[in-house]
Amino acid sequence: MTGGTVAAGGLAVAGYQAAFAGETTTATTAAATPAAASGAASSAGSGQCVLMSSVTEGPYYLDGALVRKDITEGKDGVPLTLRIVVQDTTESCAPAAGAAVEIWHCDAWGYYSGYTTANPGGSAPAESEDGSDADDQTYLRGYQIANVNGVVKFETIMPGWYTPRTCHIHVKVHTGGEKEDGTYEGGKVNFTGQLFFDDDVAEQIFELEPYSKHTGTYTKLDDDMVYDGGGASSGLLTLKPVHKGDPSKGYRGYITLGIDPDAENTGAGGGGEGGGGTPPEGGTPPKGGAPSGTPSEQSSSAASSS
Repeated sequence: MTGGTVAAGGLAVAGYQAAFAGETTTATTAAATPAAASGAASSAGSGQCVLMSSVTEGPYYLDGALVRKDITEGKDGVPLTLRIVVQDTTESCAPAAGAAVEIWHCDAWGYYSGYTTANPGGSAPAESEDGSDADDQTYLRGYQIANVNGVVKFETIMPGWYTPRTCHIHVKVHTGGEKEDGTYEGGKVNFTGQLFFDDDVAEQIFELEPYSKHTGTYTKLDDDMVYDGGGASSGLLTLKPVHKGDPSKGYRGYITLGIDPDAENTGAGGGGEGGGGTPPEGGTPPKGGAPSGTPSEQSSSAASSS
C-alpha cells in the first residue's frame, strides 16, 4: 500500500485486515464471517468514526440500480472486491444495519452505463467495441444491504478514467426504504460521496489491457476537482493486491463510512463535478464534470430518469 493509502493510518489497515479476515490471497469471493465483520466495525470505530464529507453525485446517476453483489455484467477489467462498513455516527459508531449502499462507476475505458455515447476524453475505442453482453443501462451499478455488522460487499472491476476526473467510484447510502422488485425503493439518502484510488495503484492498472486502449492524460489525486486530500475520511480506499507483484489478479478495497441516519444529502446540485444530478430532458449531462464531448443522444430509459 502506497501514497495516500498509507496516510489513512494504522486504523484503516486494521479495519481492512478485519474486514477480509479468513480470505486467502486467491479466494476473493469468500463471504466475511460475522466475527470478521464485527472486527472491522470495531477496529474502524475505535478511531475512525467520523462523519464522512458528502460531495456531488456527479452527472451520471441513474435511478433503479439493482440489488446485487456482482455488478460487472461481464465488463472486462482488473477485479475489485470492495467491502464497505457503514457506521451510525449518532449512536457511538454502531453498525448501520439495514442501510442500502449504492455504487456506480465507469468501465475500463471511462464509459458509464446509460451514457455510453459520452466521449471520455483522450482516445478510446467506442464503448460498443468491448465485446461484452452488458446491459447499457445497468452495468457497474448496484445496491447492497448492510448486514447486522454494517458490512456490504461488491464484486466489480477497477474503474478507468475520464477527463477531467481521477479514478473514482460514486457511492450513496440510503436508509428507511426497502428492497422491492429487485431494486431499493423509498427512504432517503443520508450520504453521497466518492471513493478514490491511490495514484500508484491506478497507474499500474491503466498500463494493463483493456485500460491501456484508452490513452491520454490521467488526472491525479492532487489535481482532482473533488478529492480534498483528507485520506480515508475523504473517501480514499485502503487497497491491497490479491497477488503481490501481479496487479492483473485484482485488488481488495476497504473503507468505513460514517453517516448520520437523520440527515439527508442527495448530492444533486452540489459542486465539484459541475453540478451533478440526472441529465436534463434531451439527455445531455450537466457541463463541468462530464467527459468531453457530451452525448449526442441517450436511450429513452436514461432520459426518463431525469
